[in-house]
Amino acid sequence: MTFDIAAVRSRFPALADGYAYLDGAAGTQVPTCVIDAIASAYRLGIGNVGGPFPASGRSMTILADARQAVADLVGGEASGVVFGPNSTTLIYRFAHALSATWREGDEVVVSRLDHDANVRPWVQAAERAGAVVRWAEVDVDTGELPVDQYDALLTDRTRLVAVTAASNILGTRPDVAAITAKAHAAGALTFVDGVHSTPHDLPDVRALGADFFVTSAYKWAGPHLGALIADPALLETLHPEKLLPSPDRVPERFETGTSPFADLAGVTAAVEHLAGLALPLPSLSRRDRLRVSMEAVGAHEQELFEVLLGGLGGLPDVTLYGKPARRTAIAYFRVAGHSPAAVAEHLALNGVNVWHGHSYAWELTGALGIRDTGGAVRAGLAHYNDREDVDRFLAAVADLTG
Repeated sequence: MTFDIAAVRSRFPALADGYAYLDGAAGTQVPTCVIDAIASAYRLGIGNVGGPFPASGRSMTILADARQAVADLVGGEASGVVFGPNSTTLIYRFAHALSATWREGDEVVVSRLDHDANVRPWVQAAERAGAVVRWAEVDVDTGELPVDQYDALLTDRTRLVAVTAASNILGTRPDVAAITAKAHAAGALTFVDGVHSTPHDLPDVRALGADFFVTSAYKWAGPHLGALIADPALLETLHPEKLLPSPDRVPERFETGTSPFADLAGVTAAVEHLAGLALPLPSLSRRDRLRVSMEAVGAHEQELFEVLLGGLGGLPDVTLYGKPARRTAIAYFRVAGHSPAAVAEHLALNGVNVWHGHSYAWELTGALGIRDTGGAVRAGLAHYNDREDVDRFLAAVADLTG
């Protein structure tokens, strides 16, 4: 298993601007193959699906290929892949559909570790239905989401448990399989947010116990699209609001309006890109190639992250948040005497892209006590980052410390 970072970086034209892109947790750059796939779809001609002409046929093929690509990426079924403009929109759509059967006194469990996209839609749906919201709390010292607390949170009235596969600011990877097992034992459905985890850890929706799983292509080198994956049989039980003439079959009944066919071509190209990051292994299935490649990605990112985290930890006046045992390659920190916004601006002036603020981890930054004072700075690694990126970042942060 090899990972040639120079070859990987050469696939990303945006990296030629010389900046260190440590902002991947908010959205990655895209490789040439994705750009070409999108351009090619437009160049060849596309049309809406269901027509008797070649352009319509091309769109139908693009859509089918994209469903299969995402299914291969997450370990699901192509007929259970629902596309949407982003994961937030998809979660809202399914919160409406699922809550249609909730009754007063039913319960939902959300966590303070999650991005607000996997919190607020459920809280708001519960309010409409008269359901009770129960909260799984975070250990603010470690950033962990203790599993044992779910024993007290779950009852025979629990209808849904929503939990993230990885925190988008602390990188915490909670024991999702253990949490979903408890939820299923109580008779509840599970909704897993895989937006931050997917680029760093190949998902397996069955092993995770996720009845519903969401991911965003723009977090793993694809175009700005979201995808939800579920068992097609489970999707058959849900009936979302839709236009009367639009398809009633699964998964199309959950996709409003015309699909962005050219971008969907980019989704398939992005999955193929991920599957080809290690040594060429043409004899393996795409799922197996993804497994090998993502193991190489994980090793590469964690090796760089040890340098980044160790470097930050050795600087005076730097406060790091969270120390989970299992985490993605992301650091959330403050520098004494400088606002998070000022730190991000200083880094930008030194050729390093990072984000600052709450990063939509609304409940978590509130629990950490920093949401109302500017949050913190977030620096994360993607598979195209190298040691030079990390060294430049550390040098820029060091300029601000005592």
